[in-house]
Amino acid sequence: MKNSQEKSEGKTLLLKEARLQLLRLHKLLVDSERENYENLAGKVSSGQFLNLLINDQNFEWLRKFSTLIVEIDEMLDLDDGFSEDMIEAHLNRMRELLDLKSSDKNFNERYKSHLHSNTQVLEKHGELKKLLSK
Repeated sequence: MKNSQEKSEGKTLLLKEARLQLLRLHKLLVDSERENYENLAGKVSSGQFLNLLINDQNFEWLRKFSTLIVEIDEMLDLDDGFSEDMIEAHLNRMRELLDLKSSDKNFNERYKSHLHSNTQVLEKHGELKKLLSK
């Protein structure tokens, strides 16, 4: 049986790997959204698209991913450390996003749309869900 420190280190490693996979999933979603946007509105610069991601209501649903990634980074950078409960809370938030348990219908619909239309998103989603089931 693992001792408490080993278990905590294992959870930390799981969170770090899940965060990396979530970041990759987020990038796939952002790239797909950019392609969709540019097909309708024409080419935009990276700066213009970043501004849209941050401020445009049409991209608000993606902020659930980016906000979670930032919050995990902030927790991992805490000077006085973090608890196993904090790790588990972030893992659970990731699971809820991937299981489409958000009360935000727009998020659920937009994410489902990408899962159905983009095989890379679907594959990364599946990999992350499998990782989080450990």
